Amino acid sequence: QVQLVESGGGLVQPGGSLRLSCAASGSIFSINAMGWYRQAPGKEREWVATIGIGGSSDYADSVKGRFTISRDNAKNTMYLQMNSLKPEDTAVYYCNARVIVAPTLLSVSSWGQGTQVTVSS
Repeated sequence: QVQLVESGGGLVQPGGSLRLSCAASGSIFSINAMGWYRQAPGKEREWVATIGIGGSSDYADSVKGRFTISRDNAKNTMYLQMNSLKPEDTAVYYCNARVIVAPTLLSVSSWGQGTQVTVSS
């Protein structure tokens, strides 16, 4: 089927930067919208950012101006550049993709396993 693998998480000091990647593989015909979500300890998973197949993007207010979402359609990969990180950005970050699966052309929502981002001094 389809697999999403996140990478790039880690420990960073407040004010620092990280770049997350999400690589999709498997029986992919095409990928429509892709997005990042995060879940902090004891909290529900929340939406962070979304990017359309044409590159249009949207962000949660909490990250607007600090995070940038992008994608490379040729590589079936999405990125999240996170700058000016704050302790409240600490969470497990998950990627999500709306994938058109080959050869059935069914649309499925796929999730990665998550990558930990910790912002602490």
